[in-house]
Amino acid sequence: MTKILVKDNIRFSGKATTKEEAIQEVGQILVEKGYVNSNYVEKMLEREEITSTFMGNMLAIPHGTDEGKKEVTASGLAVQIYDQPLDWNGEEVRLVIGIAGVGDEHLEILSQIAIVCSEVENVEKLLQTKSADEVLDMFSEVAE
Repeated sequence: MTKILVKDNIRFSGKATTKEEAIQEVGQILVEKGYVNSNYVEKMLEREEITSTFMGNMLAIPHGTDEGKKEVTASGLAVQIYDQPLDWNGEEVRLVIGIAGVGDEHLEILSQIAIVCSEVENVEKLLQTKSADEVLDMFSEVAE
């Protein structure tokens, strides 16, 4: 079974300057690691057009539409941290977590991310680190 989050899925100093580029960047990690087919990235962009995936505390969690679920081969996460804030519909985002879930597995994943990131101190700690191990430690419940 593929792990939901591994060190290689965690990236620092993302290159994106727009939310669309950030979605493509994090989506590409999901594609590279075999969690989704390449069409899933388009479904992530479509989801963002329907409703913003900004969650507060400088966090966005882009994911595909319901129709995009057929493009998911395994549940997984991709974490991209940005040095500079991205404009996400007028909100600042520096932590982007791409998510792909088989069936309803993504709902549990979203819940666990929300618990960690509901505390601004946790998000700030994530933004300061350059260690994938530290990020894994913070998301240990979703890394199982």
